[in-house]
Amino acid sequence: MTQRPAHTRPTTSRGLWVTGGLCVVALFGSLSIAVSVGAIAVPLETVWGILINKIAPDTVLQYWSAGREAIVWDIRLPRAILACFVGAGLAMVGASLQAVTRNPLADPHLLGISAGGAFGAILALLHTGLFLGLLTVPLLAFLGSLGATLIVLAVSQFASATSADRLVLAGVAVSFIVMSAANVLIFLGDPRATHTVVFWMLGGLGLAQWGQLIYPALVLLGCGAYLWLKAGTLNAMTVGDETATTLGIPVARFRLTIFVIGALITGVMVAFSGIIGFVGLMVPHIVRLLVGGDYRRLLPISGLCGAIFLVWADIVARTVVAPEDMPIGIVTGLIGGVAFVWLLRKRMS
Repeated sequence: MTQRPAHTRPTTSRGLWVTGGLCVVALFGSLSIAVSVGAIAVPLETVWGILINKIAPDTVLQYWSAGREAIVWDIRLPRAILACFVGAGLAMVGASLQAVTRNPLADPHLLGISAGGAFGAILALLHTGLFLGLLTVPLLAFLGSLGATLIVLAVSQFASATSADRLVLAGVAVSFIVMSAANVLIFLGDPRATHTVVFWMLGGLGLAQWGQLIYPALVLLGCGAYLWLKAGTLNAMTVGDETATTLGIPVARFRLTIFVIGALITGVMVAFSGIIGFVGLMVPHIVRLLVGGDYRRLLPISGLCGAIFLVWADIVARTVVAPEDMPIGIVTGLIGGVAFVWLLRKRMS
């Protein structure tokens, strides 16, 4: 018999469903508040009346203006849903990377994956043009994230930095290099268009549209299902490569697969939201305090909590300097920086 990792707790389906149910209720409440608040406040009963009428026309007697309906349905709701997708995706990627690298500081932002996605998005916006239509930016963002991931792995092998700690250091170094290359693209691009890339550099959800939500939704659904199905393998990876190998796990191939999956999720999310850092670092650690380290619980609950966190971060970004929108990357960066220092202190103590 194999020994269960010390940081995990026994998983029961009942406990998972109860915890997940509470998170779903909290998420729907957060979405309602996110659609309601803003420069123009919309009462919650009006929000739900509009949503019910959109799903089942003429169910509720319309007493609101067309302008408020447009604010709720066309602007705020797709923005809040995009926040859910991005937060869930980044949190699940962060949790998975922390397993395969055995480093609690692993995060798509720190490993340079987000920077690679931004590089690809900027390349599409300023230089190549939308030669594949709406798919151009997500595709090049994914390729950028994948390229940055492969560079991190190559650098770690070249520098013999294969340990978990040094892999993160290699990721930070590559992140600086890739962002410098992205800045070169901005410098060489059309000066009249460069202001648009600030969105990808600082992070934001203001460009969310119904027609584009299908792409992050499909990627999150497919990749998230794969990660959850591999939860047992991720549990084994947290114990160590030798133990995982004795269990018949192809460690190197599985680690590379997780990096590619992480690059795909991160690249697509960056394409629609810009660089949003530290979600994948903070959320899994908070969830571990609540449900333990078993990835059968950790992954789905991290996804739900990541969605809730980013919805509230967007609420803060829209209300702190209202009627202007603060880039959401600033909010997550401030919170994540404090969390990063706390994790460093905890790891060194």
